[in-house]
Amino acid sequence: MTGAADVTGATGATDVTAHRVPLRSLLFVPGSRTGWLPKAEAAGADAAILDLEDAVPEDGKAAACEAVAAAVDRAAGTPPGPMRLLVRINALDRAAGWQGADELRAVARPGLYGIVLPKVSGPEDVTTADRLLAWCEREHGLPEGHFALLPLLETARGLREAYAIGRAAARIAHLGAVAAPGGDVERAVGYRWSPEGEETRELRARVLLDARAADRPHPVAGLWADVADLAGLRRFAEQNRALGYEGMAVIHPSHVPVVNEVFSPDAEELARCRRLIAAVERAQAEGAGAVRFEGRMVDEAMAATARETLARQAGD
Repeated sequence: MTGAADVTGATGATDVTAHRVPLRSLLFVPGSRTGWLPKAEAAGADAAILDLEDAVPEDGKAAACEAVAAAVDRAAGTPPGPMRLLVRINALDRAAGWQGADELRAVARPGLYGIVLPKVSGPEDVTTADRLLAWCEREHGLPEGHFALLPLLETARGLREAYAIGRAAARIAHLGAVAAPGGDVERAVGYRWSPEGEETRELRARVLLDARAADRPHPVAGLWADVADLAGLRRFAEQNRALGYEGMAVIHPSHVPVVNEVFSPDAEELARCRRLIAAVERAQAEGAGAVRFEGRMVDEAMAATARETLARQAGD
């Protein structure tokens, strides 16, 4: 059972995140609307997040949980497609009667890619979820680490402790900052959201660094709440990509193609990677460690980055 003192995945020997892939777009779908999943897949979402928390009223959560569990079972019974399936449960909160824990146990079964855990304030929330998921894996005969865990940093403490949270469980792959207008993070931090995103840029950058330092491989950011403003979405996605994020959570199918495009290298970038690798390898064959390439000095470090870009694209 993995806990805070046993994060072997962070050092590589038994890294349970090794089979995780970047998720460019993670589309929220209300847990009470599982019939919308084909629309999410048709939009090209890399992942759908069936939401049992904010998207479902309290008196509808039990029925929604049953519907989500049935959707997970259907996913397990069909040939695997490109879209991963996650579920956002309610917080693992004793005061709420452990509703989130009951939901986790109900949906953590074959067909599920992972759990989105809201209101994470510190590593202890992660280790609780990690132990529950390990129990579910054993119950269903699944390998340890089968279920991914995506903690949502929605409190000031959670944002401040992003590194410790990232190190708390090896199954975490997609850690990042989700700073939407008017939501939990704005209330917790006190910023005033703007379309330019300058008030959260430093916050998103610091959490990104914490995720990378914790060896969490595929950080994601979000959200863009204006459904119709696709130009604003593109600017925000490009800003997150420039910071180092690999994907974003989104709230509408129309956002998926824009986000997928921003977080995918285009043909020219891939061609430049190939040219750069060839230039460095020619220089190395001639005994040089660095070479001038298209106006810049490049060396093996740049070639390694280019190879990683090409390998990632080939694996998509």
